Amino acid sequence: MHRIIIPLLMLTLTTITGQVRQNQSSIKISGKIVDSESGQPLEYATFVLQKVDSPDQVTGGITDTSGAFEIETEPGRYNIRVEYISFKTYSLDNQMYRSSTDLGIIKLSPDVEQLANVEVVGERTTVEVRLDKKIYNIGKDITTSGGNVSDALSNIPSVSVDVEGAISLRGNDNVRILINGKPSALAGFGSTDILQQLPADAIEKVEVITSPSARYDAEGTAGILNIVLKKEKTLGINGSVNTTVGIPFNARVTTNFNIRTDKFNIFNTLGYFHRESPGGGRNDNRYFSDASDFDRILEERDITRNDDGFNLNIGMEYFLTEKSSITGSFFYRWSDENDLTENDNQRFIDDVLDSRTFRTEDQAEKDNSRQFSLNYTNNINDDGHKLTADLQYSYDKENRLTVIQENNTVPNTDLLALENIYEKQPEEEFLAQVDYVLPMGNAQFEAGYRGTFKKEQNDYQLDTLNQTSGQFETNIDLTNVFTYNENVNAVYTQYGNKFGKFSFLFGLRLENTQLKGSVDTEIDSQALQDIVGQDVDLNFDKNYLGLFPTINLIYEISQGQNISLGYNRRINRPRGWFINPFPSRSSRTNVFQGNPDLDPAFANAFDIGYMKRWKKLTLTSSVYYQKETRSFEFIREETGQVTSDGIQIIRSVPINLSTNERVGAEAGMIYSPARWLRLNGSFNFFTFTSDGSFNGVDYGTSNSSYFARFSSKFTLPAKIELQANSFYMGPRQTAQSETKGMFSMNLALSKDIFKDKATLSLNVSDVFNSRKRQSLTETSTFSSDSEFQWRKRQANLSLIYRFNQPKERNNRRGQQDDGGDEERQFQD
Repeated sequence: MHRIIIPLLMLTLTTITGQVRQNQSSIKISGKIVDSESGQPLEYATFVLQKVDSPDQVTGGITDTSGAFEIETEPGRYNIRVEYISFKTYSLDNQMYRSSTDLGIIKLSPDVEQLANVEVVGERTTVEVRLDKKIYNIGKDITTSGGNVSDALSNIPSVSVDVEGAISLRGNDNVRILINGKPSALAGFGSTDILQQLPADAIEKVEVITSPSARYDAEGTAGILNIVLKKEKTLGINGSVNTTVGIPFNARVTTNFNIRTDKFNIFNTLGYFHRESPGGGRNDNRYFSDASDFDRILEERDITRNDDGFNLNIGMEYFLTEKSSITGSFFYRWSDENDLTENDNQRFIDDVLDSRTFRTEDQAEKDNSRQFSLNYTNNINDDGHKLTADLQYSYDKENRLTVIQENNTVPNTDLLALENIYEKQPEEEFLAQVDYVLPMGNAQFEAGYRGTFKKEQNDYQLDTLNQTSGQFETNIDLTNVFTYNENVNAVYTQYGNKFGKFSFLFGLRLENTQLKGSVDTEIDSQALQDIVGQDVDLNFDKNYLGLFPTINLIYEISQGQNISLGYNRRINRPRGWFINPFPSRSSRTNVFQGNPDLDPAFANAFDIGYMKRWKKLTLTSSVYYQKETRSFEFIREETGQVTSDGIQIIRSVPINLSTNERVGAEAGMIYSPARWLRLNGSFNFFTFTSDGSFNGVDYGTSNSSYFARFSSKFTLPAKIELQANSFYMGPRQTAQSETKGMFSMNLALSKDIFKDKATLSLNVSDVFNSRKRQSLTETSTFSSDSEFQWRKRQANLSLIYRFNQPKERNNRRGQQDDGGDEERQFQD
């Protein structure tokens, strides 16, 4: 740390004692400072000029985001010194400068010995503001030790994770999840369930991209969350082992191993988990029509889980030359999940208990994913001239068997129904991508292509027990194979430049989307239309061509203070199960049915942001507006059918509602009043208005909601740390439902042991067992008052052991970024 403090003290002394003569001519000393290994610019490096004949006369400055510096001084003879934490000092003595001089590129080499001792900066979450995104470098968050990726995301400003693990950005759940800048099997092709299986300590940083540049997919009207995984860059052999055990019983082991030489870098993550996390809920359903034999059904639900999973990520980067490399990696994930849901149902007529049933839903799911990736990177020169190419193949297959059995318990014990649901869901995706970056002085030009070609299949079969024959019979009306293809070809270009304190990035992306669907079933077309209940083309081939402009501007008001403006156009494509016309059962009385007529939704989004950094406080804020046309809305309606024992069957179906508008504001702060205390908070408020109708019913609604989080971290004597994270989700409303507010808190305690080679931590998730979703759905024919808790309070004890690896390494060296542009970084 003395390498920064001493130059700053000297600079301060200069401003106090130095006098500049108005009539003396001045010269400028300029240049650029980069990492000798990666060629990446080093921001905030210190450049010092010390006059030879007057050692007390010192001037200098700090590099900007591109690593550049420009110092105004008088002609003379100087000693030069360039310093940057964890890098070797660069010195050049007794240099005579009579006129303005460009020193060119100065390369700093990493100081490996000092790097091993750096802990303070690496343990703190860093906020980086760029023209098109905010980056949160995940620090030492002990509340997520032994947790999963969803747990880590729940602590990121602007992001909220509901009780079932669904992720939303600024209250909008149409968010695109990327891994290392690409759609990936690691992220479940958009499904957030898989993120609950991956370890949190595999994350390097999370990029919150609310105003994506043209480099990124146009998918996701809320924006993009890009999860960048760790890839160690230190020479030698190093790694870590993280073990966790918890109550209710769960266990996880994760290992990270890395070998780095001058010619190659081998990295590996291996993990296994076992989880028995209970949950539960209740539903109070009331019926207002004569279609049902009952006017009220009260349901109490208990969920037990017995899940196992394994994941492997291994790869190697081979350095072809000093400036080019090729990286190959393989990812594999396997899981065996067994969930049992037990439902106790009380059925009333005129508020008098008429009968009681007990239903079990026993679901066994096996999931296999694998992904092959190949990357070529050529850093053509040290100025950022670069060419990258990527190929990626992903495959995922889910096999699911659900056994649903329901028996009377009052007034008799007769069997009501026994069903077996077989589902096979293979999915594969191929990606090809090329990106080219050309710096032009202060400007930068980019262009590229990305093609993604995805195929998914849903093989659904429903067998029902015929109680007369005692044999299972396949329900031909619901058994089908639905195949869905989504092919997207995109080209983009963007141009950025900086004029003084003003920076801009303009981009344009052209995307062609092809959506194809086909149904394989044994029933004839007329019967199929009767089942679907709609006159639609079940074998379709749709094409959409769209332009997606992006504008991002930043004005630096002063050092550590800026204002930004962003605009982008986005698309929300329907997923395969959104458009599968065949009903699929989640229970005997609830079905989900896709809509083949569903078209993509489009959105225009505007964002104005402000950021200010003081010595101990960093403040971020923004105001945003979004208008989405043909937006998706899930509605619930009666099917007109009842079960064999007289209960209405309710259908959920997605539709293209007319429009919705979202206006909001958010603010966040990071405050470190003392070395032993760190505070972090954020608040997001938004209003949501939608309009539209379906089947003669008006589904327009207006709603205001908010969410807030607050975190405090205490560094205590004896290398003990205490942390508390709290989160509140405000009440919200849709066209048919109202959801109450929800509060939760996590606590954690950790201590470094074995000479800082290991850390022992204890954390409690959802201390008050209050993370429950409570909602009320009302229509003209029924109402449903429900409560659901995906996971009860959890306590975990974790131990992480590091070999040849410091506790946390300062990560300010240049790193490969997925989507780096003109940037403004603020290190906290």
